[in-house]
Amino acid sequence: MSVSAENVSAEPVVVARDLRKAYKNKLALDNTSLQIEPGKIIGLIGPNGAGKTTALKAMLGLIPFEGELKVLGRDPRTERDELMNDVCFIADVAVLPRWIRVKEAIEFVAGVHPRFDRAKCERFLANTQLKPNQRVREMSKGMIVQLHLALVMAIDARLLVLDEPTLGLDILYRKQFYQRLLEDYFDEQKTIIITTHQVEEIEHILTDVMFIRDGKIVLDAPMEDVGNRFVELLVNGDHLDAARSLKPIDERALSFGKTVMLFDGVPQSQLNGFGETRTPGLADLFVATMKGTYA
Repeated sequence: MSVSAENVSAEPVVVARDLRKAYKNKLALDNTSLQIEPGKIIGLIGPNGAGKTTALKAMLGLIPFEGELKVLGRDPRTERDELMNDVCFIADVAVLPRWIRVKEAIEFVAGVHPRFDRAKCERFLANTQLKPNQRVREMSKGMIVQLHLALVMAIDARLLVLDEPTLGLDILYRKQFYQRLLEDYFDEQKTIIITTHQVEEIEHILTDVMFIRDGKIVLDAPMEDVGNRFVELLVNGDHLDAARSLKPIDERALSFGKTVMLFDGVPQSQLNGFGETRTPGLADLFVATMKGTYA
């Protein structure tokens, strides 16, 4: 399935200006500004404590904050009830209560979300091995993912917020989760915001990426621009000084006298003579951008 980057509406899904949130002596959001257009899949990526979850909680009206914020045209602080009719929030697909039965989970979601489509949920479950009286504790992790997906995908929300949704799942079920999300849920009327530490696993489904560090957005770009803007160079020892003169944003030494440099905005044609070039993966770009954060 191809994901179109065209906007379906002139109105942005999220507009934030100078968001500020402090916990004791630490700024979780430091005058953060961002804008998210409709029909996008956004990766909000940052190290622990960078402000990812705080930003999501502000969007969902779960915490007080300073600054301006509109989500789907509404202020989460004063219009949360109306806003949540159009929003679906998933924190972790592995947290369904172990005692709950499939039919009870369906009843619960049907009771709390006005846009839940029971028939759609049951159609999805008909293609699985799950039975109405089956309890979560009797299921494999893969079956739990299927149940959670059925519940999520039956909610016709304009905005889906996923905060570390596949935490604790192995790679097979993480891939299955994102694949089904793309194939059976996402369309141009919906917007998805995902935070995760498994950067390389969501890279292929994102339309846009935001890196957040110390409460500030340090990279905000469409994925196609990331591929055009950043170049990684495996430079030979005799070209080190010439390559350094072009001011790489990151550099790391490898064995055999080779060095890898990362460039922002330097044309690939200008670097070809210094060694082998390639487009960096999102994980490499993340590590370079966050260097020093874990010191």
